[in-house]
Amino acid sequence: MEKFSKLPYERVELEEMKKGYADLVARLKNAKSGEEQWAVHQDYYKLTKRISTQSTIAQIRYDIDTTDEFYDKENEYYDSFGPEWQNCLNEYQKVLFNSPYRDYLEKKLGPVAFKNMEIAIKSFDEKLIPLLQEENELVTKYTKLIATAKIEFEGETYNLSLMTKFTTSQDRDVRKRAVKAMSDYFLTVTDEIDDLYDKMVKNRTKQARMLGFENYIPLGYMRMNRNSYGQAQVENFRKQVKEAFVPFVSEIHEKRRKRIAVDKLKFYDNGVYFTNGNPAPIGTPEEILGAGKKMYEELSPETAEFIDFMMDHELFDVLGRKTKRQGGYMTFLPDYKAPFIFANFNATSGDVDVITHECGHAFQGFVTRNDEITEHNDITMETAEIHSMSMEYFTYGWMDKFFGDRKDDYLTMHLEDSIIFVPYGCMVDEFQHIVYANPDMTPAERKEVWKKLEETYRPHIDFDGDPFFGEGGYWQRQSHIFQSPFYYIDYVLASVCAMQFKVKMDEDYKAAFKDYLKLCNLSAKDFYEPMLSQVGLNSPFADGCIESLVGKLKEKV
Repeated sequence: MEKFSKLPYERVELEEMKKGYADLVARLKNAKSGEEQWAVHQDYYKLTKRISTQSTIAQIRYDIDTTDEFYDKENEYYDSFGPEWQNCLNEYQKVLFNSPYRDYLEKKLGPVAFKNMEIAIKSFDEKLIPLLQEENELVTKYTKLIATAKIEFEGETYNLSLMTKFTTSQDRDVRKRAVKAMSDYFLTVTDEIDDLYDKMVKNRTKQARMLGFENYIPLGYMRMNRNSYGQAQVENFRKQVKEAFVPFVSEIHEKRRKRIAVDKLKFYDNGVYFTNGNPAPIGTPEEILGAGKKMYEELSPETAEFIDFMMDHELFDVLGRKTKRQGGYMTFLPDYKAPFIFANFNATSGDVDVITHECGHAFQGFVTRNDEITEHNDITMETAEIHSMSMEYFTYGWMDKFFGDRKDDYLTMHLEDSIIFVPYGCMVDEFQHIVYANPDMTPAERKEVWKKLEETYRPHIDFDGDPFFGEGGYWQRQSHIFQSPFYYIDYVLASVCAMQFKVKMDEDYKAAFKDYLKLCNLSAKDFYEPMLSQVGLNSPFADGCIESLVGKLKEKV
């Protein structure tokens, strides 16, 4: 494999794609045995991997520089191409799902794959293509708006990511002014964001009703490929969080208030854990990557092989730049069996979280890269996020490489921050359930819903009269709400599982890492709760799981 910058890119033409899948469907229908259909399915893998690889290369290169005219156009092309591709996949899966040789194929692919096909078939229809194309365009507009944010602060211009170093400054006045600068920016675009989101909600609701659903919620669950649990279980999980985690988090905030020596916590204190500032990584971005390489070489033979592959092929793009897309992610290039990590380093501890969290995703993709059954890696996100969040804990023993004598401060901050996140993540999820159950709400009503949820899930927060964040606007900077409806709860479910790994590794690190490797290799071969059981984790949905976990975590903070 070449280094990423040298990989060739060639647009997959729409008609070529349609013809390729039409030929596969015809061959599948004409096959006289399960073996013949399996041979067709191998060719299906080849075509699908090629399209995925080329479209992903285009996406990454656009995200690296959202002002690149060539890849901007390619990104727009795939916004339109994507729903047409989805339709072709759907038509192929219909034939495979209804195969007379289903027993043979299910032994090859597994029952999870066929359940996922059933969900995909139910959640798509060719008549949705224009709405899906419009939805993609709306998401791209939001992404571009946020990525190109220009915030004037202390004589310089910054994007949202680069403002983090000021919003977490040890100087309270700097924090306050930085948050005001961000608030002022959002006040200039909030009406535009409201309009985009209103169109997204109505578009998604229309899609759902065209498929016979009352609202978008059940379709949103299908789009997240939730193949073994539903809305009632998620509601019960959120209920447990309100009862057990919210009071626990309030205790942590009180400890934090005393630690940073303020009379009352304000919103601009939210990301600060120490009077001398949050621990920041030592060294240049290149040195941080070098420390990450050393860490993974020492952690295990499997992680050593992984990090060498990533470094040798330049599969990281992590430096923050003004025209770069916000956020971070891991994606995969199937033709090269290669993970890729995208992020925005901003000289905060978040840079190290990239090396742990996103590498957790990438490591799982790497260890299963040679599985010939592509469906085994169709991981649902509440499982995928366990791989990443657990890696954050498994690497605790190497944090001195990044933070020097402030290692213990980082560990305190990381664990507290992880615990604090749980109610917030549930709030994001409940907000979306309310919005999609009431799609005709006005933008003002949506902000009022968020404001009330803040009182339930984050009662400690004082917005100090801020005209944007204090009036229910914070959700507008939470990209998942726009880009991936109902995704955010997956982080919370995964965090609860990762914290269980933390408890296990404190008792027996080697045994816990062995279970973690087993989970990585299981990938999507089994359903969610049975898979957790195989590696000794309790289901977050089970009554008592959250209360028990909180009891164990209280011993550690």
